[in-house]
Amino acid sequence: METTSAVETLLQSANTLFLLLGAVMVLAMHAGFAFLEVGTVRHKNQVNALVKIMTDFGVSTLAYFFVGYTVAYQTDFFASAAVLTEASGYELVKFFFLLTFAAAIPAIVSGGIAERARFYPMLVASAIIVALVYPFFEGMIWNGNYGFQSWLEATFGAPFHDFAGSVVVHGVGGWIALAAVLILGARKGRYRNGRVVAFAPSNIPFLALGAWILTVGWFGFNVMSAQTLDGISGLVAVNSLMAMVGGIVVSMLVGRTDPGFIHNGPLAGLVAVCAGSDLMHPIGALITGGIAGALFVYLFEWAQNRMARLDDVLGVWPLHGICGVWGGVAAGLFGQSSLGGLGGVSLGAQVVGSVTGLVIAFVGGAIVYGVVSLVSSLRLSEEEEFEGADLSIHRIAATSMDK
Repeated sequence: METTSAVETLLQSANTLFLLLGAVMVLAMHAGFAFLEVGTVRHKNQVNALVKIMTDFGVSTLAYFFVGYTVAYQTDFFASAAVLTEASGYELVKFFFLLTFAAAIPAIVSGGIAERARFYPMLVASAIIVALVYPFFEGMIWNGNYGFQSWLEATFGAPFHDFAGSVVVHGVGGWIALAAVLILGARKGRYRNGRVVAFAPSNIPFLALGAWILTVGWFGFNVMSAQTLDGISGLVAVNSLMAMVGGIVVSMLVGRTDPGFIHNGPLAGLVAVCAGSDLMHPIGALITGGIAGALFVYLFEWAQNRMARLDDVLGVWPLHGICGVWGGVAAGLFGQSSLGGLGGVSLGAQVVGSVTGLVIAFVGGAIVYGVVSLVSSLRLSEEEEFEGADLSIHRIAATSMDK
């Protein structure tokens, strides 16, 4: 009995450490979100980009701890510390891990609405999104809430499969961001006489640094989604690698060596492979990532050049919204045993689940940002926007020229 108890304790401790490492890796990805935005926005908005990612994470933690996690999993942390530390505190670390996913939603939105959003109204909207909108769909998929997964399984023979959040995290974040971008409108001076005025990225090295941090951290995002040591699979790691590479190569080719496209290409591939990374053959993952890279480039250019109101600064709608939904569908294709996958997935369930996610995200985002905008304007004034968010909101520039 003592030996059995010791082994069980060791396994619980190992699982807790395993998931903690995953949580720390995904936490580090938020630095990637920050630097990707810092490098993409104009110099007068760099401080604001850094501050938004940090404060969004703080507010998201409170919203998810006190409300969101309960909405998704019907559990809370109001028990005594003695109860919370059972099983080496695994449930606490599970919260930490899933929090880093939830906090990615405001980080995704931040890149879309950059350079013209007021600080506190957007922070309030982020809190509501993480407390209610995101966990509503998260619970439907990852906790079986409201009988949605049971209905899909009865109808299509399999539930909706989203191993690491192509749709639950990235798709939802991208479609919420689309709602926010449309409500805010384009930046001043972005469109003149029906033509796009290019706002060049302020710092390509920072943009590249952000992409690399995200890429490395993504292996914690995907692999550690197993949540226990006995569920870990090298297939997830290699599929993530191959999708990343597919995104790089295709974005390089169709993006004509543009550094912005090349550094977002691996992110597009990784977004798309999250859902089926535990099912696909590596060649299927490579194709999935390659298609995602092409989707990002083409849709980013289309949105920027053809949609006057859709001023999505970092291209988060094509990158996360579209590539996330593609990832949900791709899991239903390349997860099939006939295409080298492990099987047990239904294309019909993947399509319905993906569409459901984007509808909930877009409608939920439109409601939240619409209501907040009625209470307090979401946009900086024209003068504040011209001066830049750094001086208008934070009263300090990113760099000093003093000698």
